[in-house]
Amino acid sequence: MEHTEHAPASWGMAAQATLHCLTGCAIGEVLGMVIGTALGWGNVPTTALAVVLAFFFGYALTMRGVLRAGLGFAAALRVALAADTVSIAVMELIDNGTIALWPAARDAGLPDALFWGSLAISLVLAFLVTTPVNRWMIGRGLGHAVVHRHHAGHH
Repeated sequence: MEHTEHAPASWGMAAQATLHCLTGCAIGEVLGMVIGTALGWGNVPTTALAVVLAFFFGYALTMRGVLRAGLGFAAALRVALAADTVSIAVMELIDNGTIALWPAARDAGLPDALFWGSLAISLVLAFLVTTPVNRWMIGRGLGHAVVHRHHAGHH
């Protein structure tokens, strides 16, 4: 593959990549919180489960599209890891950092409006921080640019 100069990614492309990542993260976060709460776990194991599930669902959503484009499982997994690891990591850091620094939110339960409100706010903050990161990465042929090379015509 020849080296080409990458054009700056559009904010729209970066936002789309971030929303894609946010979807997987939100599914994993909520599912982890529901499972941890249902099992009576404390904040640390519940958060750990939510983070693991956020990565799982983030990767799974990317893999779904890439597998549909015809890549094999191992290749699709490599694409998902390359495309989403930094994005999900930044998103989870901001998301969980927001909740960790907000004591009332940390102790809110699933039936509490504060739980859902703080989750929404933390995800919005994560989106706002992660979008420029994704724009920078895509502009350098990294992150979701890897995905677009595999299914540009299949989206």
